[in-house]
Amino acid sequence: MTDMTPIRRALISVSDKTGLIELGQALSARGVELLSTGGSAKTLRDAGLVVKDVADVTGFPEMMDGRVKTLHPKVHGGLLALRSNDAHVAAMQEHDIAPIDLLVVNLYPFEATVAAGADYDTCIENIDIGGPAMIRAAAKNHGDVTVVVDVADYDKLLGDMDQHNGATCPKFRKKLAQVAYARTGAYDAAVSTWMAGAIGVEAPRRRAVAGTLAQTLRYGENPHQKAAFYVDGTGRPGVATAQQHQGKELSYNNINDTDAAFELVSEFDPADSAACAIIKHANPSGVAKGATLLQAYKSAFDCDRTSAFGGIVALNQPLDAETATAITEIFTEVVIAPGASEEAKAIFAKKKNLRLLTTEGLANPLEAANTIRQVSGGYLMQDKDNGFVGLDDLKVVTKVAPTDDQLRDLLFAWKVAKHVKSNAIVYVKDAATVGVGAGQMSRLDSALIAATKAERMAQAMGLDESLAKGAAVASDAFFPFADGLLEAAAAGASCVIQPGGSMRDEEVIAAADEAGLAMVFTGMRHFRH
Repeated sequence: MTDMTPIRRALISVSDKTGLIELGQALSARGVELLSTGGSAKTLRDAGLVVKDVADVTGFPEMMDGRVKTLHPKVHGGLLALRSNDAHVAAMQEHDIAPIDLLVVNLYPFEATVAAGADYDTCIENIDIGGPAMIRAAAKNHGDVTVVVDVADYDKLLGDMDQHNGATCPKFRKKLAQVAYARTGAYDAAVSTWMAGAIGVEAPRRRAVAGTLAQTLRYGENPHQKAAFYVDGTGRPGVATAQQHQGKELSYNNINDTDAAFELVSEFDPADSAACAIIKHANPSGVAKGATLLQAYKSAFDCDRTSAFGGIVALNQPLDAETATAITEIFTEVVIAPGASEEAKAIFAKKKNLRLLTTEGLANPLEAANTIRQVSGGYLMQDKDNGFVGLDDLKVVTKVAPTDDQLRDLLFAWKVAKHVKSNAIVYVKDAATVGVGAGQMSRLDSALIAATKAERMAQAMGLDESLAKGAAVASDAFFPFADGLLEAAAAGASCVIQPGGSMRDEEVIAAADEAGLAMVFTGMRHFRH
């Protein structure tokens, strides 16, 4: 190992040409010989730089449509040889292998190819072979070789060389080697995950998960916990792809709650109506649809004005000035929307701590995806809950059938319940939540909490009767006993939607009939733990 030998020879082979010419010029100006392949070599030559083709070094032309060009002892020997090992040096001399001190490689755009919806054969052709092999070789030999796989590290490379008379320091090389192995690991994870899906393997023997650092967070759920935010590169609209227009950095809890809010509001088609979801601690405190965003926001706010303080607001249409003004009347942590008018941005600009995120689109609630949760010694992985229930899926089980208006509220409540922590009970009236009971060990307790919230808000608004009067009620799973349903009836509910499937379904149906409730079964539950 030679800790501080100046870089004299670099091999550059990149798919992403961003910053390539500037890097080549900077290296050439520092006396570094440039080796390259294909399009990278052409780009550098077109910029007036002297470049040697890898084919001239190996004595073999690029072949098989570029599949074979760097897989050669004169390349890998130049990367892997230990400069301080006499036997390695002798082998290099015997076989005319020159050392390669710097490797700059970024890989075929496999992830982007998959994201673009390319067919199977096209995806296969975009799996890089030579690149990962060279990266791993250079990273293994980081005692002698510097490896760069990200455009973002070009300036850092040049800066370190300038600090060390054309060499790079051991600490810097170690850091770049770790980045390099993480990149090849993430690349292989993307390939294996895509292939499992492409060939229909639902539970592959080995599952690799990877992400790219988006933000080092100040702390996690609590100040004593370290945390970071990684993105998976799928491009799904949401907090991971949003543009932040103002406000301080998002915290761990902000990101978690904003994701919950945006996934919920994305359930509602903006072409149908405006919708707003207000989230507190990953649970909705209020959700509503309206003829305008302002109406939707006010209705969502009126479900639980207390919990809305310091909450997250998600909208399914671009934020307008009127809604922005209403939101700023109380303290709000984050607002996320598909877009925002310039007038709305100007209004928010007066609230420096309010974060505004825009996504340029909504998440598709029916899109296939995976969710991952860590447990001690392993991971739980499942399909994202994209279950959908429409009018034709409902089964009326009571003597009284719901009206058309009740059916609309029942389906609205069902969509919201999917995003409430179990056990979940949701009261809805006129396409707005009026009571939410979340995360209780007993479904009865959730029903009681939702009813209490509806009663409390009615009192705060100076109304004579509970907001739950005449409401539709959704339960994310079946009622195991009639008590939770009877609590909803006592609160004034008029109709219920639930999965059904309990051993006591007949008892619950009889209780609904006796209370004069209309009830429908979905045949699907929405546990959210």
